Amino acid sequence: MEEQVQTPFQAAIKPGFTMGLVALAVTYIAYFIDSSLMASGWFALVALVIFFALAIYFGIQYRTELGGFMSFGTAFNFSFIAIVISGLVSLVGQILLFQVIDPSLPQVLAEVTFENSLKMMESFGQNPDSMPTEALDKLKQQSESSFTLGGQIKNFGFGLIGYAIIALILAAILKKRDKSLDY
Repeated sequence: MEEQVQTPFQAAIKPGFTMGLVALAVTYIAYFIDSSLMASGWFALVALVIFFALAIYFGIQYRTELGGFMSFGTAFNFSFIAIVISGLVSLVGQILLFQVIDPSLPQVLAEVTFENSLKMMESFGQNPDSMPTEALDKLKQQSESSFTLGGQIKNFGFGLIGYAIIALILAAILKKRDKSLDY
């Protein structure tokens, strides 16, 4: 009896949940160490490296399951579905953190994000004191709104575009053509 190979959707479910849980673990560890880490660029970079490493690892596992070869389309479908599932798991965990576990955290992160934005402006030669107060108020409001429940859901929606781009990159890395079929 021949073994049935999973579709990209079926194969992406378990890796997606695993990547989402790892992302949540990293988020919660950063929260317990120092919640301001969650608004840091270094935290985002470390999380992205871990995310890419896991996605490539699971993609190579699936390619091996398929016999060592995978088309670009299959690799894209697998990657995108795994990333979306991971994003949903992470979104639920972050909503739980921001709305239930520590409802004051969004305000703390908004302030840190606002301060980081001002520091970045200064590093590019812009003096925040010379900016109109309306512009500073708008920047602060945007920082605060991104950590609300609606902001988190909206960010996930816009994140789908980023997920598609990441899945395209991963598909380019993971695809492998059977050159023996070229003849």
